[in-house]
Amino acid sequence: MNSIPKGTIKEYKLDSLELEEEMELLVYLPANFSPLNKHTVLIAQDGRDYFQLGRIGRVADQLANEGQIGNLIIVGIPYRDVHDRRSKYHPSGEKHTSYIRFLAHELVPFIDQEFPTYHMGLGRALIGDSLGATVSLLAAVQYPNTFGKCIMQSPLVNEAVEKAVKDFEHPQLLEIYHIVGKEETEVPTTDGGIANFIEPNRGLSNLFKEKGFSYFYDEFDGNHTWKYWQPDLKRALKHIF
Repeated sequence: MNSIPKGTIKEYKLDSLELEEEMELLVYLPANFSPLNKHTVLIAQDGRDYFQLGRIGRVADQLANEGQIGNLIIVGIPYRDVHDRRSKYHPSGEKHTSYIRFLAHELVPFIDQEFPTYHMGLGRALIGDSLGATVSLLAAVQYPNTFGKCIMQSPLVNEAVEKAVKDFEHPQLLEIYHIVGKEETEVPTTDGGIANFIEPNRGLSNLFKEKGFSYFYDEFDGNHTWKYWQPDLKRALKHIF
């Protein structure tokens, strides 16, 4: 049995004026990477989690080897700690708006300069789990011409998220992939509380359908953990790419 050709993961640093800090980036390049070929880009919040817990590089290797996806670069953005993560990802976090501007105005130009990419929304996707999924969606609805696709695994859905989707006027610009677990009824949150995720996600799903988004939705048998998000990545990447 032939082994699957493996892509490489390289570390980069990017100085962010928006966030006033140096951002660490983990960049996966596929095994057949060539500067002569254009690539689609997947930007992952919770970047280190997606590579380590989600094994997303291995999933991409396998799908590419099977011819299920085209040339794909994955850019992971790690968080420093839970406080850093909440301040950037949560809709009411103090660095939330700056983080979304960082994604659109600093990270995307950097990626497009460093790598051969498609300079259009449909050539870029955002992915995240929990709060990472929330900020991915909010960035996509704010910059739909920059990010044309979004993969959400068990997002936190609150009034700010619902309002952003309700007020969004161009559903034809976005393709959404959305999953949540049927057992996500009592999820511990970063502020020390407990939240029901499944009901607000069902409400959000109805909103997406009403507004006519290009949209995939599924509820899995499980809770708010990587045990369920990891096996879903294969379907998510195939669907979006």
